[in-house]
Amino acid sequence: MTTIIKNRQAVADDFTVVRLAEGETAETVSLPGGPLLVPLAVWNARKAELNELQARGTAVGVWLDVTDGPEAIAAELAAFTVIGVNFPKFTDGRGYSTARLLRQRYGYAGELRAIGDVLHDQLFYMARCGFDAFALKEGKDIAKAVNAFDTFKTPYQAAVDQTQPLFRRRAA
Repeated sequence: MTTIIKNRQAVADDFTVVRLAEGETAETVSLPGGPLLVPLAVWNARKAELNELQARGTAVGVWLDVTDGPEAIAAELAAFTVIGVNFPKFTDGRGYSTARLLRQRYGYAGELRAIGDVLHDQLFYMARCGFDAFALKEGKDIAKAVNAFDTFKTPYQAAVDQTQPLFRRRAA
């Protein structure tokens, strides 16, 4: 069992992140037991099977890669316990936009998890975009990373976590 950061605390994670190995397809990948976080391609190819798992009480979430837009799951958001957004490299910022769109445009209120190459110095900014759970890159110190949320005390700009900029908050 791995540990993730959820709501700014280190917690045990029950979810298995399903990834396609070389040569595997969405139709043939083996699905382990327990809560699953599957790629969008697997969700689309095996929706009936995954819905049946959900009906039997297994938590199922989907994760979006950088080439998957949130509009692909907009009509099904209520079906997901968790939505993951993959960061293939820490320098790839497309996941930040995906998170903001899911929260602000599509109104997703469930767990939004950053997965992949997630480093502690990104957490503050990811939280501002709407992420509330973070699966750090393997080998990173979770306890040290939890402190990253306190990097800045008062952000100037509006974001998902603070809808008014500082000048508006001061005027109120």
